[in-house]
Amino acid sequence: MVHKYYCTKYRADARKDMAVRQRRRRENIYIMADKVIENNQVSIMGQIASKFVFSHEVFGEGFYMLDILVKRLSNSCDRIPVMISERLLDITQDYQGEYIQISGQFRSYNRHEEKKNRLVLSVFAREISFVEEENDKMKTNQIFLDGYICKMPVYRKTPLGREIADMLVAVNRPYGKSDYIPCICWGRNARFSSTFEVGGHVQVWGRIQSRDYMKKLDGDITERRTAYEVSVSKLEYM
Repeated sequence: MVHKYYCTKYRADARKDMAVRQRRRRENIYIMADKVIENNQVSIMGQIASKFVFSHEVFGEGFYMLDILVKRLSNSCDRIPVMISERLLDITQDYQGEYIQISGQFRSYNRHEEKKNRLVLSVFAREISFVEEENDKMKTNQIFLDGYICKMPVYRKTPLGREIADMLVAVNRPYGKSDYIPCICWGRNARFSSTFEVGGHVQVWGRIQSRDYMKKLDGDITERRTAYEVSVSKLEYM
């Protein structure tokens, strides 16, 4: 038998939750009601640069891709793909040109193509709010990762002597899944990361960046592609 107090309390909590959701919708804030994942946190703000493109469906819930242009300090832009649930936004609308702030996680999955697996990365949106315009005083691109080194970092120098190191960080997700996030370090962070061992626990702060490159296919055929990675500004080895 359920005590009357608990039934009343449950109904009160439900009404409170509904009121909060309604207020957020009035304020153009849309939130997925999942548990926050603290070891993978992303916050970006930028201009919507594409229409919704269907990605996949899970238990009847559709997920769609959207590109966001996020401005750098140099005034160039990173074009960052974002995955959004149809339950978070009205995917029949065209929001191109509007400014949006998104919080979520940087996620990965393997897509099989050309007899190889290709790592595909995107921001998985959990909270969305529309903003009037870009605010130069706000940080528009931030990411924090808490994970583990899954390949030996590759340290090198450019022809001009700049130090660079590439890392692949595995970040655990619920239900036994992991996201594999490429990271690039510069200068003293590059030297520091070159000492890391596979399986080492690392924390990373930085921003998501996009980078175009030419992929060589058969013969003389090439294809322009975009790579995504975390440009590391702060690094700790636990």
